[in-house]
Amino acid sequence: MTKPAAVCFTACLLFCSACSRQQTVTAPYPLWGEPTYLKTAENDARRSMQLLRPASPDAIQGCLLIVHGMNEYVGRYGHVAEYFADRFIVLGMDLTAHGLSNPVLSKAHESIAAGAAAYDASHAYLEQAQFRDLQSMRDDLASALHYLSDHCHLRASSPQTEGTHSIPDDRRASSRLASGIHTIPGDKPLPIFILSHSLGSLITASHLLQAENKAITTRIKGIVFSAPAFSVTEVPGWRGWFQNPLVRFSFHTHEHFLNPQDEPFPVMLFNQLLALISVPLQDGMIELLSLPGMRNLFSPTAPDWVSEYLTDSEEEKRRLSEDKYMIRQTVLRYVLAVEKEIIRFRRQMNHFDSPYLLIYSENDPITPAWGSIDFATATRQHHPHNRLVLLASISHHEQLFSASPLREQILGLIDDWLRKRLKQE
Repeated sequence: MTKPAAVCFTACLLFCSACSRQQTVTAPYPLWGEPTYLKTAENDARRSMQLLRPASPDAIQGCLLIVHGMNEYVGRYGHVAEYFADRFIVLGMDLTAHGLSNPVLSKAHESIAAGAAAYDASHAYLEQAQFRDLQSMRDDLASALHYLSDHCHLRASSPQTEGTHSIPDDRRASSRLASGIHTIPGDKPLPIFILSHSLGSLITASHLLQAENKAITTRIKGIVFSAPAFSVTEVPGWRGWFQNPLVRFSFHTHEHFLNPQDEPFPVMLFNQLLALISVPLQDGMIELLSLPGMRNLFSPTAPDWVSEYLTDSEEEKRRLSEDKYMIRQTVLRYVLAVEKEIIRFRRQMNHFDSPYLLIYSENDPITPAWGSIDFATATRQHHPHNRLVLLASISHHEQLFSASPLREQILGLIDDWLRKRLKQE
């Protein structure tokens, strides 16, 4: 990257950054299922989960894992969990640094539940500084699937062994710590499905490509991808005139860095040289701006207009503006880790062979449609039950949080696909 280009790149980072946004939590974390925690291998960290069962054990037909997107949390998905809990054991996990798996937000919830009026969680986003890659999130997904596979059985005898659980209140937040596998001989394993959104879809697809535990992955009978992060963000409107060329330049150079593409030799050589010069400089600059002290100044804050592209529901926009468990700032190191994960996944996505339902919006600027189209082109023929659903002329990203009646139509579409997959097993 030339000196003027480097100056321009720095200016973009300054332009995109803002002062730290005050994030004062005044309400408890929304719990829609039985709170459960998984210990991690390192330190004393834990991952927060919620589990919701059908009212009748006889109604259970399978298990469903919900995987949320970037900077949000699984507690938002209560309406989704309840919709499918008539016949699925539903599990949701807050990924590393998100929701109650974020130590700052966990303390905020505990303080509010204990009677505090407010808790300053402005620095919750700094937990993202640990992301030089997204392996920890793939590990989260593997742990959640391991836990769910243990619970996703029809008991050969005494079907009431584990009882049933209604949606809990906050007094149950100090639930048990979950641990290893306790499969009972004679249990009948049930099929497992994954419902993922945005970055959660990328984590899910990437993990399944790398997973070595075939005993679990073979039980996964279908994945729902909602607005999957198989492409990099394209900022809409006049803001994109300045930012999108730099986003595309960063994606282009990282994609070519030590990875020749299928292109004429002179073009390949030029791109390789450009990548070898610019990528270390870009990565070094982002690493510098992600260090303690610097990241307080240079972590981009989500502007208010982003909510216009998340949902078309005015009620949901109001909730988003008031929701203090959503993370409003993003450490640049995390942004770079996501970009690199997309590039790595795209290099091997043609090997993805699990059955899927992919739902994407035609004009989504958060995860543009070209990523979903590329993925479907490479994989759709791999399984007869793959289905692609284009929401024509739709520009919002969070399809599961659409305004009615679109929200109900999307849930019904997912429900119909899951029912068909259950019949085919």
